[in-house]
Amino acid sequence: MTEQVETMDQAVKAMGEREGKYLTFTLANEEYGIGILKIKEIIGMMPVTPVPQTPEFVKGVINLRGKVIPVVDLRLRFGMESIDYTERTCIIVVEIGTQAGTVQIGIVVDSVSEVLNIKGEDIEDTPT
Repeated sequence: MTEQVETMDQAVKAMGEREGKYLTFTLANEEYGIGILKIKEIIGMMPVTPVPQTPEFVKGVINLRGKVIPVVDLRLRFGMESIDYTERTCIIVVEIGTQAGTVQIGIVVDSVSEVLNIKGEDIEDTPT
């Protein structure tokens, strides 16, 4: 019984940690969200320089004010059908932590929706 209580406590704590403001975006008519604090900026689609011998979902790199940023197409990364980019397609530049520090990555999404304040219990776990 004590083990179950500890597991529930951990689950509740994890939900609280996930609670907050999220930028929502769409991919193939599905809505996703990313924590607002991870976002550096949102830019319109721009030319991406391909990088040889990278996975298909790595579109290449962009030069954003002198900084080279790798760009990943989330549709392809998630195994979705590739589509032509539209005027609503954009790149969300996010900053993620690694063992070596932080790195900025651009992620291509179909469109950006809005910023929402989401409760921890309303967030679904990431599929494996």
